[in-house]
Amino acid sequence: MTFSPELEARFARLIENYPPGRQKGALIPMLLYAQDEIGSVTPELLAEVAKRLHVKQVEIEEVLGYYTMLTREPRGKHHIQVCTNVSCMLTGGEELYAHACKKLGIGNRQKTADGQFSLEEVECIGACSWAPAMLVNYDFHFNMTPEKLDSLIDSLRKMQ
Repeated sequence: MTFSPELEARFARLIENYPPGRQKGALIPMLLYAQDEIGSVTPELLAEVAKRLHVKQVEIEEVLGYYTMLTREPRGKHHIQVCTNVSCMLTGGEELYAHACKKLGIGNRQKTADGQFSLEEVECIGACSWAPAMLVNYDFHFNMTPEKLDSLIDSLRKMQ
């Protein structure tokens, strides 16, 4: 499998950070960085990472089954994660999530037909003091309201 030179360099640095026999520690970062580049964790990616880290593919499958931030299905260009855990729930997170579903016309872990947006309800993004909070890709958005969400989605649509 071929990756960009930047990703190849990042992989090399990650693997070098771990002593021989302990490179498995690089597994999650490698999967995340590769997922960002190619869109999802494909069978080819799984095989390539297993080869580079000298681990069994089943070990990677176990990681994929546990961590929800890793996906086998490509996400939208703008992946929206809305927190509905306690702090966010108490300040409107569930309503915000319902509004996002309605605005985008999709449900949890679904993608819009044009591939621009995907949506996910998440338990916690570590932003309780600024609830309700959400992420768009890796960008945090705090003290969200349905109106702020509408404005954000509309501005992201214009970026196409």
